[in-house]
Amino acid sequence: MPVRSGRSNPPRRFPVGITVLSRYGARMRSVHRIPAPWRHPAWIVVAVTFLALLFSAGLRAAPGVMMLPLEVHFGWDRATISASAAIGILLYGLVGPFAAALMMSVGIKRTMLAGLALMAVSTFASQWMTAPWHYMLTWGVLSGLGSGAVASVLGAAVVNRWFATRQGLVMGLLSASTATGALVFLPFLAWLSEGGAWRPVVLAVSVACAALIPLVLFLVPEHPDVRGVRRFGETADSAPPAPPRQAASPWLAIETLRRAAKVPTFWLLAGTFLVCGLTTNGLVGTHMIAFCGDHGIAPVAAAGLLSTMGLFDLIGTTASGWLTDRYDPRRLLAMYYGLRGLSLVALPFIDFGPASLAVFAVFYGLDWIATVPPTLKLTNTAFGERDAPIVFGWILVAHQIGAAIAAFGAGFIRETWGSYTPAFLVAGAFAVIAGLVFAARPGRADLVPVAA
Repeated sequence: MPVRSGRSNPPRRFPVGITVLSRYGARMRSVHRIPAPWRHPAWIVVAVTFLALLFSAGLRAAPGVMMLPLEVHFGWDRATISASAAIGILLYGLVGPFAAALMMSVGIKRTMLAGLALMAVSTFASQWMTAPWHYMLTWGVLSGLGSGAVASVLGAAVVNRWFATRQGLVMGLLSASTATGALVFLPFLAWLSEGGAWRPVVLAVSVACAALIPLVLFLVPEHPDVRGVRRFGETADSAPPAPPRQAASPWLAIETLRRAAKVPTFWLLAGTFLVCGLTTNGLVGTHMIAFCGDHGIAPVAAAGLLSTMGLFDLIGTTASGWLTDRYDPRRLLAMYYGLRGLSLVALPFIDFGPASLAVFAVFYGLDWIATVPPTLKLTNTAFGERDAPIVFGWILVAHQIGAAIAAFGAGFIRETWGSYTPAFLVAGAFAVIAGLVFAARPGRADLVPVAA
């Protein structure tokens, strides 16, 4: 073998830190850039995720707009229509932990795309429904499965993967998008449903979900390494995030639940989050338009009331995220649940005039889902950033069980007693009790991380 004369070329060497092994172990990548905070790609991911959560919430709010048109058009009773909404709400939560496990195995982007596609197809197909079981299948089962993959657990996964700091603030913003769905969608959907029409509502929701698919496809990287950056707020001295389990599968959701169920904090958060669902999207989100209709308020005006709640929730929940980064989340939850309960107890006794409804909308809207950022903060503290999205998914299951109970129960109460008043009084009482539970246990002594 010929030998080249002269000094052999030494292997190419790079300054320390120019090449690093990806935290995901896939291959060698260039050093992570640290872009200016306002130019970090995490904000693009947050923007698209915000829209996905907004459209998912809009889909789940649409049955409240269609309740009266379906009752008039098909002659279905309110309990039957409420049962379909309850199925969708329940599956919306039940899918959460399994979706979180799928995000670990097949990725966040693919899970989002699958959820949006199922939402678009199922709602579009409902244009041809003629029987109650068609409504249960499309708006209950299939859209519930799809929207469950694009729910609060998605926000938790995105926050943990893309942010090392400002997690409470960003989770507050993403959580607010669920109520902002009411702000954007409900007045428009109520206008579409004027005169008892329901098919235009179906078309609007399905087109909105389909339009988001290309945005997710092209603008949502799987993780920061794809863009060659660190998580927002992460520096060279920061501890790297816990690597996800590469062999994750839907069974991981069951295994994580088994471990979490041994921790008292899980049952505290799940139980109170059940009350959160009981007092928000299950009751107010599903029945508020019909409740206002009982007092002679037109659907468009009632939807405007809900949109006002959505606007103030965007402020309140974002502020809740900011407060969660700075104060004891348990004290915040005590305040949120207590004030929400008092507002629901007072609602049936107001005169339903413009001024009193406006005061309720502002007061209740600021507190609509302000409970999400502190609940996620407690979940992260107790279970760690790796397991927290799945555990939070199971806590969200409890939330949606409460919402499903309220969605069906309030409809049943209205059908049986001819009034929604008992439903609002019971829900308000549970919220006050949840607030007292956190007020009685403001410390964090039982927040012990679960062993892997």
